Amino acid sequence: MLNYEIDPKVLAPLVPVGTTLDLWQGRALISMVGFRFLDTRLLGVPIPGHRNFEEVNLRFYVRRESPAGNVRRAVVFIREIVPRHAIALVARMAYNEPYHALPMRSIAPSAATLTPGRIEYAWKLGDRWNSLTATAAGEPVLAGPNDEATFITEHYWGYTRQRDGGTVEYEVTHPPWRLWQAERARLDADVPTFYGQQFATALASEPVSAFIAEGSPIAVYPPRRITGVA
Repeated sequence: MLNYEIDPKVLAPLVPVGTTLDLWQGRALISMVGFRFLDTRLLGVPIPGHRNFEEVNLRFYVRRESPAGNVRRAVVFIREIVPRHAIALVARMAYNEPYHALPMRSIAPSAATLTPGRIEYAWKLGDRWNSLTATAAGEPVLAGPNDEATFITEHYWGYTRQRDGGTVEYEVTHPPWRLWQAERARLDADVPTFYGQQFATALASEPVSAFIAEGSPIAVYPPRRITGVA
């Protein structure tokens, strides 16, 4: 997870209706995140050939007060990359998430109990391999409740703008993750071509923070349309 500060004005047009930007100490952040899905199941059923695969996404953070008065802290995805067209198609159809299928490769341990060492996620855009890399440092720890790492990792909802301008939300559950600090964190990507020129300045800078998370079982629930939005 490589995290960058960005001008909130860049994100404002992308904020789904019914939500507001969630800021960390007054700053808007975007994150480049790479990870592996392992033993993936759709409605509890494994799909042959589509159980284990990489994903790289660019995300930012929003919040919404639920009808019951609870604040739901959430992510919004700007672009998500997976290696198989069928996965991207299902995600677009079910959630209208901005998934794209590109050739991918990765270097990462398959078990959370291992010390990760160097991790790399790469995707091929045209003739060029783009990559997200970092190396774990020290021992993994649980972040404190007021730490930036907790802000980044513990957003348990997703919000997605729909084609008609409405918004759907979905819940994501997982236990808190232990985190390693990341050294030599680097993004090497053609940002203007794939993500847009508006993200080029932020993603060309040094990340304000970088973490490697151990991961865990995770559940993503079906989307539902939010109502009562003026």
